Amino acid sequence: MFQSRLPFKICVPALLTLLLGFAVTAAVVSGMRQLEQDKLVLDFRQRAAVRITALTRGVDDAVQVAKVINQYVATSGAVTREQFRAFSQPLLQHYPYIQAFNLHLQLPGEARPAYEIEMRRQFPNFQLHQLEDGKLLPARLQSVYNVVHYIEPVQGNEPAFGLDVAGNTQIAAALDRALDTGDAAATQMVRLAQAQRGFLVVVPLYRSGAAIDTAAARRTAVTGDTAVVLKADGLIEKILSRNGLLDAPGFDVSVYASDHIDPAQLAFSRVGPQAAPARLGAWRILPRDEAYVEQTRINVAGVPWTIVVHANSDWSGASDNGSILAMAAGLLFSLVTAAYIQTFALRSGRIQLLVDQRTQQLSQTNELLTNDIAARELAESALKLRQRAIEASANAILIINTRAQGFSIDYVNPAFERITGYCAADAIGQRVGFLCNNDLRQPGLRALALAAAEQREGHAILRNYRKDGSMFWSDIYLAPVRDDQGTVNHFVIAQYDITERKRHEAELEFRTNRDPLTGLANRNLLRDRLAQSLAFATRHEHPIWIVFVDLDRFKFVNDTLGHLAGDELLKKVAERLQGAVRETDTVARLGGDEFVLLLPERTDAALSTIVVQRIMEAIARPLTIEGHEFFLTCSVGVSAFPADGDDVETLIKHADIAMYRAKETGRNNFQFYMATMNQQALDRLRLEGDLRTALERHEFLLHYQPQVDLRSGRIVGMEVLLRWQHPELGMVPPLRFIGLAEETGLIVPIGAWVLRTACEQVKTWQTQGLGYLRVSVNLSARQFNQRDLTQSIADILRDTGLDPHYLEIELTESMVMTDVDHTVGILRDLKALGVQVSIDDFGTGYSSLSYLKRFPIDVLKIDQSFVRDITLDPDDAAIVTSIISLAHNLRLNVIAEGVETEAQLQYLQRHGCDEIQGYYFSRPVPASAFAQLIRDGKCLPGSSADEQMVGQGVPAVRVA
Repeated sequence: MFQSRLPFKICVPALLTLLLGFAVTAAVVSGMRQLEQDKLVLDFRQRAAVRITALTRGVDDAVQVAKVINQYVATSGAVTREQFRAFSQPLLQHYPYIQAFNLHLQLPGEARPAYEIEMRRQFPNFQLHQLEDGKLLPARLQSVYNVVHYIEPVQGNEPAFGLDVAGNTQIAAALDRALDTGDAAATQMVRLAQAQRGFLVVVPLYRSGAAIDTAAARRTAVTGDTAVVLKADGLIEKILSRNGLLDAPGFDVSVYASDHIDPAQLAFSRVGPQAAPARLGAWRILPRDEAYVEQTRINVAGVPWTIVVHANSDWSGASDNGSILAMAAGLLFSLVTAAYIQTFALRSGRIQLLVDQRTQQLSQTNELLTNDIAARELAESALKLRQRAIEASANAILIINTRAQGFSIDYVNPAFERITGYCAADAIGQRVGFLCNNDLRQPGLRALALAAAEQREGHAILRNYRKDGSMFWSDIYLAPVRDDQGTVNHFVIAQYDITERKRHEAELEFRTNRDPLTGLANRNLLRDRLAQSLAFATRHEHPIWIVFVDLDRFKFVNDTLGHLAGDELLKKVAERLQGAVRETDTVARLGGDEFVLLLPERTDAALSTIVVQRIMEAIARPLTIEGHEFFLTCSVGVSAFPADGDDVETLIKHADIAMYRAKETGRNNFQFYMATMNQQALDRLRLEGDLRTALERHEFLLHYQPQVDLRSGRIVGMEVLLRWQHPELGMVPPLRFIGLAEETGLIVPIGAWVLRTACEQVKTWQTQGLGYLRVSVNLSARQFNQRDLTQSIADILRDTGLDPHYLEIELTESMVMTDVDHTVGILRDLKALGVQVSIDDFGTGYSSLSYLKRFPIDVLKIDQSFVRDITLDPDDAAIVTSIISLAHNLRLNVIAEGVETEAQLQYLQRHGCDEIQGYYFSRPVPASAFAQLIRDGKCLPGSSADEQMVGQGVPAVRVA
């Protein structure tokens, strides 16, 4: 047979031409092939990067779900089992790869019996158990348990309910990391009680109101944690599927919950589907296997994961048509040239070849005819299959007749009957829009009508109504059906019920743009609305105002009544702010007690102060929280467009700066932004940074101002005054940094340092024989509201060895009158400790005599504003005389501050004041200078203190 097909021999010239053509073609193809291989490697790496990026973002989304459930539990207070279930259900439906949501409760060992008894009242067979070697056993006795207290869904997770995970090293390590970092932490792959492998993302829960700014504080405050149990293979498969990457041919994807390829930590492995055989499939050879492996490491809540993407033998990659075409062209040219030469020698062989080709074409034609008959049979079978598929579809299918009046319905499938409640007989013959009832002003209806008129595909989302009148959301797809002549005689409509998706979207939109506590706009929505208002205002030259509102002393409510009361107060303030502005204005909460009001489209030349005053007055109205009445004030800053900025961030920043200026000028007022405030804000920021390190750098020092007894003329005590020796700014005035320390909370450690240092200094003077003098120390509002105030003072007195009788605590009048019941309790604790208590700046606040008599205090201090004009202003003189008389009637001592002249001194002596302090006797001086005053026996002029000084072994020296 071979001889019959090739009845000729190739001549030498044709053979040489053919070999030369093959050699040249091979050289060209080799070069092009190398370029294609480089392109193939680059293409693989790009596709692998797409998978790695999708996995990274998807896993981050899963970690965010863990933070969402934790935030819900932390902000809701005592969450019931039903509330936990109701919040978890939508998330479980949206994230099917979640095995369970857990709430772990830290349970002391001694509380276990009572806990199991209480749980058995709801779940008769409940008991604490633990997982060992894959078996569930009763939990051993131990000091602390970490119990799965809530779990959702319960079905399928029964073995994990009541499980003690404290002994699980992976979960314990994740919880330790979470407490160290203050963020969510994941485990590696673990064996679950549900007889599956997966991993957990753990977020701690803390005691309400506890400080959690350090790892040590978090460990002290932790009460349990929330955990999301994830099926790793399901999670990764869902991520790849959602991005259309799961079934891509030619790719193998493996994921390990480790920083290297560890088979024991394999979380997912998927071999890509086999690619269809490509033309010239044998030509596709991977040039370098190592070039088709992409390995990277990602961080999953603190745990390194390794992702490996590998191209298998069916990887098709970038097109290699260039080298194939070059090879084909070269071979063809070589063959044609050789054939041309061969033609002259073997013409009959060429004719035979043409005959063979014609015969082959005829055979192919017969084969096509046979295939056409088979195709018609296959089409009929496919048509029947489509009909059955439409009947079985889970989504509603409608067929609309375009030739009938009003586009009536010709057919509906069973899914339509199930979704709408209408049977086929009810729907057939109806106009297509009957499901919308009277809700005909929907933009989607116009879009579908236009698509039908133009005989094209259309899509819209509509509100439809079931037979019982209930509304549901439909995702509608409209497609024309043409006959053999191309005329549209029907439309097919696919209708998807997306009500649940709409509900999730609304919930997500609320969480994205709304403050979960107050329902006000959050920072994200505020920026969006402000950007829109700026665009409108720029076109129409309208002004816009930003009003930044910060509540004064809001922390006091949290510290005294707890965070739940603080949350209730914030809700009421939010309602008042919304009532104080127009409906077109935006009220947003940025966080804590900070609110921002966007007042757009005001056409008046300047923002009327009446608007700002109305806002402040709305907040200032009395508030009753848990039976306590509060009088809140606020500090307000205002910026305006275009005068103070032309972008979102600048306007908000300038309003914030103006608000801080309002705080610096005494709170309970408002300030408009001025350009000079920028430099003041920068100076304040720098000062705040320096203040945070001043204590560590030992830049603070204490000055002491003598307090002198008017009967004896001698020094009987001193008031401690804080000074800051800045290395660059020199001596910083207290008015410049004390308020800043209050706002930042630094006043607490600074105040503790002042108290300890003053007690140590007075004890040292006593040891040196300089007398037993009383030291008076001011407490800030933040210190006064500390829960452990009395204990901390007791610790300082014990450590320094100072008798409590020689320590006097000074409190301002406004501080003690804020919450009288709270104040009385603290003052009684201080008196029980043995220290003395004085009320500073008396007469400048709003004291009530009925309250004053309840306070267990020892001293009233007359404010220097009354003493300054005591000899000039009859009103000031009357006030001072009244205070002295009031104090003596209440059996209290009186100290007058700011005594600077002899006339003031004589007036106070005549009216029975007990003690004075001020520049007339001495300025505040450092410790060494104060000790020298004692050694010198300094006393008031004309006093008879000589004999009393002898008792201390110190000579009496009069003021010159």
